[in-house]
Amino acid sequence: MDDVLRDGLSDADLLARHVAGDPDAFGEIVRRHRDRLWAVALRTLGDREEAADAVQDALVSAYRAAHTFRGQSAVTTWLHRITVNACLDRARKAASRRTAPLAETERLEQLIEPHESAAAPAERGDLHRELLQALATLPADQRAALVLVDMQGYPVAEAAEVLDVPVGTVKSRCARGRARLLPILTHLRPGGRGSPPLDGGRNRSQGASVPPPAGQSDADPVKGGGGRA
Repeated sequence: MDDVLRDGLSDADLLARHVAGDPDAFGEIVRRHRDRLWAVALRTLGDREEAADAVQDALVSAYRAAHTFRGQSAVTTWLHRITVNACLDRARKAASRRTAPLAETERLEQLIEPHESAAAPAERGDLHRELLQALATLPADQRAALVLVDMQGYPVAEAAEVLDVPVGTVKSRCARGRARLLPILTHLRPGGRGSPPLDGGRNRSQGASVPPPAGQSDADPVKGGGGRA
């Protein structure tokens, strides 16, 4: 496919071309969206290797399941839903096999936000580590909702579409997650009062590219997308 023609196609057109056998169409979809998918996975899982694996799982699932896309949502929403499901699957598996609670904290200590360089101020790095450590204490479903709404800046309605749950469920998960985080993070606020915004508020940074290759909640479980084919 000619590069100029490919750049002018919508995501839905590219996905249709992929289903029809175009060998380059899905690669263009990946190029357009991988950075944002990577940022969501990294913040949800708090571990670079796990996040990279989750994005790989999600993209393989999307590649194989493209024929099931019916256009009821945007392609980017569909991709995010698959990625979030892959992350939650990995988070649940990690929780079931974790024997040392310190292990996740140790991994988070090595994490720096995708859009930040090693030269970021030390205070910013310390704050980010504390936020990630606190976020890692939440159930996976609450964490995914807060990542999308408070860290990625999604409107609640769009986050609900990504997670394939009602808007009220997203609001509930965010409220419960913030309530759990407040006692942990109150000291980060001036005067020690008030609910601290995750990651300094909304953040739409696209982050770094996916590294080369080297899964009662408070409401309904995530449904749709992301199944391994």
